[in-house]
Amino acid sequence: MARAGQASTDGRPAGQSRGLTVLHTTLGTQLRRLREASGVSAEMAGHAIRASHLKISRMEHGRVGFNERDVADLLTLYGVTDQHQRGKLLALARQANATDWAHHYSDLLPSWAETYLGLEQASSVIRTYQPRLLPGLLQTEDSARAILRLLHPGESALDIERRVALQMTRQEILTSPGAPRLWAVIDQAALWRFAGSALQEQIRHLITMAELPHVRLQVLPVYSGEYVAIGGRFTILRFAEPELPDIVYLQQATTALYLDRDEDVQHYRELMDHICVLAKPPADTISYLHTILSNPEIPTDQSWPSILDNQ
Repeated sequence: MARAGQASTDGRPAGQSRGLTVLHTTLGTQLRRLREASGVSAEMAGHAIRASHLKISRMEHGRVGFNERDVADLLTLYGVTDQHQRGKLLALARQANATDWAHHYSDLLPSWAETYLGLEQASSVIRTYQPRLLPGLLQTEDSARAILRLLHPGESALDIERRVALQMTRQEILTSPGAPRLWAVIDQAALWRFAGSALQEQIRHLITMAELPHVRLQVLPVYSGEYVAIGGRFTILRFAEPELPDIVYLQQATTALYLDRDEDVQHYRELMDHICVLAKPPADTISYLHTILSNPEIPTDQSWPSILDNQ
């Protein structure tokens, strides 16, 4: 199923920090399975909590918050009498409604962006391909500031600095206990957008991150044979909860898509695997980044691929 992340269609009030978090999805998935196992229709379930079948659908897909009383009523309707199971699901409902750190920036973020932050923070594996810009999780503060100015022209300096702060807070996931595994492929061309000291700082940061045991970084040469057929950026998120499917995140200019159908996810898994084969291995990528640091003049033409290919 494709999930459109536009704020006007997600069923939540503007500015409300209730994105599609993993906790919402986990609880919604379990409620759906219990309902189907009990033979209760969505219409019957909606009537039991004084709502429509549409609310049941949104709850089961993690698109709305959970009222603890509603969850308790649904569990009773579905015949869930085991107190341990009920307690676990009700506790999950309370956790799912907890305010997350991103609410401090809700005035800057559309709902689909809050959705992604919630999913990213709760993921166990992040695989991402970024063809034009460095992944947000790997940007230095100065790089983030330059990129955000480009993406948000006309925005005040204060709001840009708040976006930078959000980016830096977001990155803490990679150095916190239980950090997810990050596997990122960046285009060689993404490095061309920096120069001088900014480039040197960014390259040093990439090397530092790439040397972490849970981070795998690869550079894709611009002139690799099948480069033009790969397409745009995408991210595949995997979660520790076995009942949750992988989710593919496709960000666009003013919205985003979340794909979790098996055939869609498998397509992007295969595409990511293919991109990783085309890209330089992690060890060669780190060597290449060191080569950039050692060169006083950073080439900006086709001599770059020759440096990369010689690693």
